[in-house]
Amino acid sequence: MSTLPTEDILDAGRWIDAQGWCPATGGNFSQRSGDNAALITASGRHKGHLTGQDLLRVDLEGRVLDSDLRPSAETLLHCCLYRLDAGIGAVLHTHSVNSTVLSRLTAGDWLEIEGFEMQKSLSGNLTHDEAIRIALFDNTQDMQALAAAVTERWDQAPLSWGLLVRGHGLYAWGRDMNEARRHLEGLEFLFACVLEMKRLGAPV
Repeated sequence: MSTLPTEDILDAGRWIDAQGWCPATGGNFSQRSGDNAALITASGRHKGHLTGQDLLRVDLEGRVLDSDLRPSAETLLHCCLYRLDAGIGAVLHTHSVNSTVLSRLTAGDWLEIEGFEMQKSLSGNLTHDEAIRIALFDNTQDMQALAAAVTERWDQAPLSWGLLVRGHGLYAWGRDMNEARRHLEGLEFLFACVLEMKRLGAPV
């Protein structure tokens, strides 16, 4: 049975911090709260030491609801994802070394991965034989512009599981927090495999 959204986020923070995927106070996590709002981590909080006092609610335009806490600028991209797909229930934004480095090594708008059994950790993907594609976006401090770029790409074809921001990190999502965590873990494993193959000079 699912726990309360607050506990979902706190537990995800402890787990993600233990993996080293959100150093310092980087990253942010959110979970849908009703049809028109989300619970999200406040700016500047270490994700391994979150308490309920480090979370706030925002509407899906990113406006704070009944809190004095300050959301990070990246809240706008979380809200954008919730608006684009009513089926998204949780979003995890992390800053792992693997996702950050691989995003810089990959040219173009997509990272393609195939041949790994772990691709089946991603919902709807039933085989290692078909390539999965993760959208790549250039980093910017203008989150409105990044949200617009994501929306434009989504309008061409909805994105699945996650996206990468170059030199910045990964946004992974799912229908609920459990699925978002599985997608995050599966993608991180796949990114590590691709980087190791690059390091060994093998074709990927």
